[in-house]
Amino acid sequence: MNILLWHVHGSWTTAFVQGPHTYLVPVTPDRGPDGRGRARTFTWPVSVREVTPEELRDTPVDLVLLQRPHEPALAERRLGGRRPGRDVPAVYLEHNAPDGAVPDTRHPCADRDDLTLVHVTHFNRLFWDCGTTRTEVIEHGIVDPGHRYSGRLARAAVVVNEPVRRARYTGTDLLPALAQAVPLDVFGMGTEGLAGHLGLPADRCRTADLPQSELHTALAERRMYLHPVRWTSLGLSLLEAMHLGMPVLALATTEAVEAVPPGAGALSTRPDVLARAARRYLHEPEAAAADGARARQAALERYGLKRFLADWERLITEVCS
Repeated sequence: MNILLWHVHGSWTTAFVQGPHTYLVPVTPDRGPDGRGRARTFTWPVSVREVTPEELRDTPVDLVLLQRPHEPALAERRLGGRRPGRDVPAVYLEHNAPDGAVPDTRHPCADRDDLTLVHVTHFNRLFWDCGTTRTEVIEHGIVDPGHRYSGRLARAAVVVNEPVRRARYTGTDLLPALAQAVPLDVFGMGTEGLAGHLGLPADRCRTADLPQSELHTALAERRMYLHPVRWTSLGLSLLEAMHLGMPVLALATTEAVEAVPPGAGALSTRPDVLARAARRYLHEPEAAAADGARARQAALERYGLKRFLADWERLITEVCS
């Protein structure tokens, strides 16, 4: 089966393309947002095939996986007038929690009878107003990086992109108080100058932007993983940290309350509770390792790749039959 999807979310796509199909990923000369092609920092199988806009016009497509509001029109143009949901089966995958006036936020695909809207968390489905559109939840799946945890560095790892611009969304304003409890290593794009922006000494808030091939090893060397994000869908970095065997400290917001079970770390809406747990892990590395092992087991059971691919295969079969 040929599945057309744009390269939008590298981590999620890395799991999705482990399935049994051929995955058509548009590529343009500038490799811009609508033509990134194959990932350069993730390992994708040979079943992921780059296609140019010219090639796509005459390429057989069995399913279109839409991920952004402008993609239905984009796909129709690229497919030579074939309409997703009408002429070609279509699924719209919603990665994000709603924004704006959240309780009343209407989804761009609300009240459509020609496609299925798939959410990556139950929280997202609860908060988006999707009208009469058929909705499903297929929770994340992770390509298991293995149990790499050593926790040899008495620091907390944080993964967030553009923490200055995204500010309260990512809980950036909470970092100074948390950095008093545990030194932070913040990984991600746009993290340069974060310590100065927060008024923190350089040794209390270090930053780096590492390729995916190096990130997992670096995370697993830190004593714990800190997830201070107020409003997001469910950070895949949190699930990856759990797979690595790291204990996790997370704000009890959005889907994190479902993802982090008791005994896998600390979950609270009170930053001081997370700070207290961080101090404990600093002084009790054995407790950190034990909680990390429980976090890994929980992540494997709920967010394993086998379950993820089976859920998608079921839905693809239903949509395309």
